[in-house]
Amino acid sequence: MIELYLSKNNNHSSEAYGKYYPRVSYKETLDIHLMAKHMAEHNTPFSEGTIEGILRDFVKCTREQTLMGNTVKVDDLAIFKVSVIGNGCAKLYDKDSDKTISASLGSLYNPKTHQNEMTGPAVASLKLLAQATGEYTRDELNKVAKLGWTDAAAQQIAAAKAAELGGDSSTGSETAGSGSGSGSQSGGSTDTGGNSQGGSDSQGGGDNTGGNPQNPGGGDGLDQD
Repeated sequence: MIELYLSKNNNHSSEAYGKYYPRVSYKETLDIHLMAKHMAEHNTPFSEGTIEGILRDFVKCTREQTLMGNTVKVDDLAIFKVSVIGNGCAKLYDKDSDKTISASLGSLYNPKTHQNEMTGPAVASLKLLAQATGEYTRDELNKVAKLGWTDAAAQQIAAAKAAELGGDSSTGSETAGSGSGSGSQSGGSTDTGGNSQGGSDSQGGGDNTGGNPQNPGGGDGLDQD
């Protein structure tokens, strides 16, 4: 089950000010070693060490292939690829500086003039993208995911209901949440929410990728172009 806590948008300049948004309360991070241990417990003929070695080799090969300009597709998980963030050159060739736009990494900023050059390095930085595929696309996740509140969020909702009804906060506990999680992250966080009504985990919407008030759950949770 994916357990959720509540975050309140406290950014006065945002149209989403005062609204509550769900966040995922992550329980644990499994690295390659822990994943290999977990996989070895699934009646596999391979040892934990063998699995870990294969996974580490896969990571190295994925890096090698993506840096060669290839994409690596792991069926029913994600497509990995390298993307670039561009500088946005005003010209392909600048006669004054005798510079041509170049397929290189760097900055257009000139510290001597304190201004950006008209052209120069086309790329500001590179980044790895992971695009959901197969059973990890948004539609497929929506079919199988089970959601519930953390204990702290359930108590927060029950208290709000009791305050509205003027009764005991315990009266709303049964309807407050469907989860029995013990997440320690309570609602009412100071996440500002930016100026959007959806947005990323730091902007008042769903986790990781953009959303909107009608779809505050955001995207696939994976970085995209």
